This record gives sequence, structure tokens and C-alpha cells, in this order.
Amino acid sequence: MMASSPVCNRYETLFSQDDATMTEQEILRIREEILDSIDEEFEAELEDAMMNQDYRSDSKSSTEGEMSRREYFRHLLRLQQELIKLQSWVVETGAKVAILFEGRDAAGKGGAIKRITQRLNPRVCRVVALSAPSKREQSQWYFQRYTPHLPAAGEIVLFDRSWYNRAGVERVMGFCTDEEYEAFFRDVPSFERMIADSGVHLIKYWFSITDEEQQFRFQCRINDPLKQWKLSPMDLESRRRWEQYTETKEIMLERTNLPYSRWWVVEGNVKKRARLNCIRHLLTQIPYQEIPNESVKLPPRERSDEYERNPLPKEIFVESVF
Repeated sequence: MMASSPVCNRYETLFSQDDATMTEQEILRIREEILDSIDEEFEAELEDAMMNQDYRSDSKSSTEGEMSRREYFRHLLRLQQELIKLQSWVVETGAKVAILFEGRDAAGKGGAIKRITQRLNPRVCRVVALSAPSKREQSQWYFQRYTPHLPAAGEIVLFDRSWYNRAGVERVMGFCTDEEYEAFFRDVPSFERMIADSGVHLIKYWFSITDEEQQFRFQCRINDPLKQWKLSPMDLESRRRWEQYTETKEIMLERTNLPYSRWWVVEGNVKKRARLNCIRHLLTQIPYQEIPNESVKLPPRERSDEYERNPLPKEIFVESVF
């Protein structure tokens, strides 16, 4: 008898917890959440050549506003093809691109970042996700720890949270003083003006979800052993302080929506639509052009009559279990 699969185990774990109290709609939504995570793993294996193939799926989403997987993958792969063109243009022209991703916990920032970087060269497009500042960093000028990560020519940098921590989590959780908070708003226009004046395309996104959607996603993470690591004590505390986060978000957007570094709000309740909308919008913000690629020809392999491949010892091979 075959052992149960990890996917089956995830279903069993999910539905064994308070399943008697779940409504049919709630069970369907959780099923969609698990299928979506399977999609995430499946996407990584798709080849670009499958772009025009017919994606077959009998599953219909139970979430209002959701799109079919066939439609989602079709749009996603086309947008990712455009991202590759953007990457080529960035490298060819020496452009510099910095993209900030902010939003509530579980709003979908990470999912959007993953879809953007999925098919790009990590030497060109990289993600910056800084941990909590060290004591030394706490003694520095606030923006100092971020400046080394800004893009050089031919680079795209995605900030998974950024210097706007001070206007959000640090304010709500009391990690900064009132003076430091106000200093941030005084300094950030000049800081971002210098970034823009240096030739960097600076784009800022805020991912927005409803109170009910965040509660649902947190509950899914609690029940899913493969996603529990995503929940930190800070995340749980942010759930309790929803209204405080709302107030600080509104202040931040109002005071830092600058002509040279505007905020763009992504409606994130439906993950797939949020990812597609974000990527599509990003592509409209940069005046990239398709760079013609030289045709690639595989050179003939040189052969020598004296070459002989020596056998490798069997003990250094990884065991073939699968």
C-alpha cells in the first residue's frame, strides 16, 4: 500500500481541525487555498514553450471574483515573457529599477514578487528582504541600511518591505519615538528625490486586503504545516492591531505620495488577479523596448582521439530512490 502523499496529508491536517464547525463555503475556500499553493509549485516547472498550449482544468474557483487556472496561467506566462523583454532592456541600456512592496501581513506581496522573479536572471533581478536591524544599524542614519541595496546600472531590485517599516510596523509597535517618526516623513521626500534624480525608476506598491481576507489567510497558515513558518508573533500582533495599522497606512500614503515616487494600491483579495494586475501595471511604468537578440548557434563539440572518460567511484553518487 502506497504512503499518503504530502498533499493528502495537508488535506487531512486542514480538515481535521474544527471541520465540524466549518460551512461548506469555508471548506471550499480552504480547498482553493491548498490548490493555489499546489499551483505555486507547478508554476516553477512550466516551460516557456507551453505559452500557447491549452491548459486544462476542470476545477472552478469557489471564491467570488476568482479566475480559472487556465486563464490565469495564460495571462501570467504572457506577462512573464514581457518581463524578460524588460530585463533585456535593463541590461542593454544600463537602466536602474527599484520596486517597493508594502502591505499588510498575508496581503500577497511575496506571491507577486515570486511571479515577477520566477523566470528572470537572479544576477539582474534580485530581492531584498532585510531582517530586523542590528544594534549597530539602529545607531545609523535610518536610511543607511537600505542604500547599499539600491540598484546599479543594469539591475532590478525588489524590496520585500522597505524603509517604510518606520511609517508602519515601527510606529504601531512602538519601535520608534515620535521624533524619529516625524523625522522619517521629513527626510523621505529628499531621500526618494535623490534616488529618482540618480536615474532610478522608483515604483512603490501597497497591497490591500480586507479584514475578513486577512483573517482567512492567517487561519489557513495556522492549519497548514507547510506555511506555519510564515506566521510570526509580530504577524499575530498585527492582526490584533488592525485598526492601528489602518490609521498609520492612511497617514503614510497621504504624506509620502510624491510626484516622483507615487504609491500604487493593488487590490489583493483575489491573489491571482492581484499578481497579474501588479505585473501588468509595472510593465506600463517603465519605457522598455524589445531588444533584438542575436540568433544562437551551438558550436560543434571538439573531439580528441586521446580523450577517455574515467569512471567515478560509485560511493560518491546520490542514492537513486525515485
